[in-house]
Parts: sequence; C-alpha cells; structure tokens
Amino acid sequence: MSLYLFDPTSVGREFEGPHTAPIALRVPDVEEARRELEEKGIEFAGETFDTGVCRMAHFRDPDGNVLMLHRRYARD
Repeated sequence: MSLYLFDPTSVGREFEGPHTAPIALRVPDVEEARRELEEKGIEFAGETFDTGVCRMAHFRDPDGNVLMLHRRYARD
C-alpha cells in the first residue's frame, strides 16, 4: 500500500483547512477494499468515483480526517 498526500491547489481548488484534504490510500482494488471496510462498519461518502484515469472512494476516520481509497488505471 502507498500513501499519497494531495494538494488541492494543484487541481485549482483551495485548501480549506484540516480534515478537508483527503489522504489517498493506494490499494490494488478499490471495490474489494471498500467492501472489506464496509463489512467492518466504515461508512463511505457516496459511491465509488471513476475519473477516467483512476477510481476512488472517500470516507472519514474516527477523528474526521478525509481518507480516500485510490487506484490509478494501468498506463498504456
């Protein structure tokens, strides 16, 4: 698993303070990881999102930090 920190200003968004910029957790399969976490009681914020480049699913840890399961598609 890899840990990526995301800078929202790199995609034209503003940094809004603590607990709002997601910490991306790279996983082999977003849907499988999501199912495992949901089985343990983790609630996700909406459906898994497909950007056309990657898949991601957002949730919060017990302290309110935004976390994201993330997997980029293989490059051609």
